[in-house]
Amino acid sequence: MVNGINLALQFLDSFAFIVLAAAGLAIIFGIMGVINLAHGEFILIGAYTATLAVTQLGLPLVVAMLVGGLVTGLFGILTERVIISGAWPNYISQQTLGRDIIEPLYDRLADSMVATFGLSLILTQGARIRFGNSIDQIATPFGAISYGEFSYSTYRIVLAGVSIGLLLATYYLFTRTDFGMRARATIQDKETAQAMGVNTDRMYMLTFGIGSALAGLTGALFAPVISMQPTLGDQFLVEAFVAVVVGGPSVVLGTALSGGVLGAILATFSNLYGTFIGRIALLVAALIALRFLPDGITGFIEQLRQRRQESD
Repeated sequence: MVNGINLALQFLDSFAFIVLAAAGLAIIFGIMGVINLAHGEFILIGAYTATLAVTQLGLPLVVAMLVGGLVTGLFGILTERVIISGAWPNYISQQTLGRDIIEPLYDRLADSMVATFGLSLILTQGARIRFGNSIDQIATPFGAISYGEFSYSTYRIVLAGVSIGLLLATYYLFTRTDFGMRARATIQDKETAQAMGVNTDRMYMLTFGIGSALAGLTGALFAPVISMQPTLGDQFLVEAFVAVVVGGPSVVLGTALSGGVLGAILATFSNLYGTFIGRIALLVAALIALRFLPDGITGFIEQLRQRRQESD
């Protein structure tokens, strides 16, 4: 029999997991047109950095989590400069050969998938060689709440609040700040934005860095509740891509809506039939969404809005 409180807590857990897993990926894909298959490994960097900062350096957990996000953001900027845009190799080649040797991967979906898949393999094997098959794990803070014969981790409930806070912060950054205005101008028309004085190259670099930092922060936030092993990023990748596809072109609103819809599906089926069936239900929901909502939830909402304006 389904316990209502269990189902509600499961929904909060699933919502937080999906939103946090997808946030960084949605920004990089939605703004730059880059499919980052190394997204799971960026989460790995954040998780490992936060864990090692606590266990090896003795930093407080909150500080260690921020360090995890910062280190991953810096690594993302390095990745963007070397692999995605090729800015640094091209600068060297211009000085020596007089020409560029790398074409940027913006809006080149297949090429960006191949390049980042190679990076993901390097990062996974690099972590295995450097740290082995696992590292010591951080204890889960805050204990557990009890209700009746059941109990639930308080920290997982806190993660739901953190995911909503991150969504609001991302929404504010991209809709209420000068940086967000320049980033959106770069998305809509790169040439016009350049003519208006926007440094689109810098916008791409910072956007990739922010998306990477969010991925790293996700790993750091989940570090106390997942096993610290080199393949931990795989646990996030499916949910992240499904959420981005179902959410559609609007980065923040799409991630929030897809997190709510998919979180409800995952929580319900996992609560009734187990985690495996829950993930199968998630994939089936993604297939249905791709068939009937090819532009995602926010694309469908935009179509309805345009039809309503035309009818008025």
